[in-house]
Amino acid sequence: MIDFRSDTVTRPSQGMLAAMQKAPLGDDVFGEDPLTNALERETAQRFGLEAGLFCPSGTMANQIAIKNHSSAPGSLICDQRSHVYLYEVGGISFHSGLSPILTQDEAGLMQPSSLLAALPNPHDLHKANAQILVLENTCNKGGGSCYELDQMQALSQLARENNLAVHLDGARLANAIVAKGYSEKEVGACFDSISICLSKGLGAPIGSLLLGSADFIRSARRLRKLFGGGMRQTGQLAAAGQYALDQQWDRLAEDHEKAAELGQLIAQQAYCEELAPIQTNIVLFRLKEELSPQAFLDQLAAKGLLAVPFGGQWIRLVTHLDISAADMQQAKQILRSI
Repeated sequence: MIDFRSDTVTRPSQGMLAAMQKAPLGDDVFGEDPLTNALERETAQRFGLEAGLFCPSGTMANQIAIKNHSSAPGSLICDQRSHVYLYEVGGISFHSGLSPILTQDEAGLMQPSSLLAALPNPHDLHKANAQILVLENTCNKGGGSCYELDQMQALSQLARENNLAVHLDGARLANAIVAKGYSEKEVGACFDSISICLSKGLGAPIGSLLLGSADFIRSARRLRKLFGGGMRQTGQLAAAGQYALDQQWDRLAEDHEKAAELGQLIAQQAYCEELAPIQTNIVLFRLKEELSPQAFLDQLAAKGLLAVPFGGQWIRLVTHLDISAADMQQAKQILRSI
């Protein structure tokens, strides 16, 4: 079975497993796991930030950041396609007591004019003051869409001029950096906090990093404990994460090439009504209205290819490091045969 459902389905490579087996262990809640400490410190430095925090999941990292930046009652501004709004079980409201204010821009990439329009009047007693701006790069629901550096810089400047904290949901930030060519430090300068998932395209089994100032991470560490995310001997997971960052970052370009190949083929098929622009490793396409998405997915699965429905007539495929050249050839044959 060729699994294009998500880049979260990746398995540790042999090199990663070897690194995990050799990892020294310590208790991370006591701050004594050497590899976890090094992973947090070195990744923060890579982005020009002061400190990092290893979290079990990207959702936890995002929700810790949101709560740490805010004080209820208040509001949070994000695009309507944002993961923090759509796929984190209402955590914005549940954990932090914030009301989401949604912008609506193409492919989930917020424009400065939309941010300005979304800002509530701070002198209106009926409004919850905006406290935090959350951007997502790449945007999952936008089809792996990427911000340009100047877009992030403009949004960051505007947010800070209006006293908003700025958080980046960077679950697939590595894909954006590889695709666009900006540096980690250039991205880091735009944000007060960044979450980075290690278990998507980078291929680690578990974990996300939350980055920010030393004071921010100090209080985030307490929130991680509150959220049930304090873990003990995390050295093997940290070893996997460090291997992913060191050895499996640049190869993301291969996943982008594979996604472009699949998109080019799919666009030529009779069942495809529309193909979303492909910038990274996500392929989104819309089926003809007369077709059933579930029946289409069932046909793919019966032939050995897994994909996911993505709302309405849309289907999503995600390329990743476990998709081999042979898998690609077989996938193309299957996609032509439906």
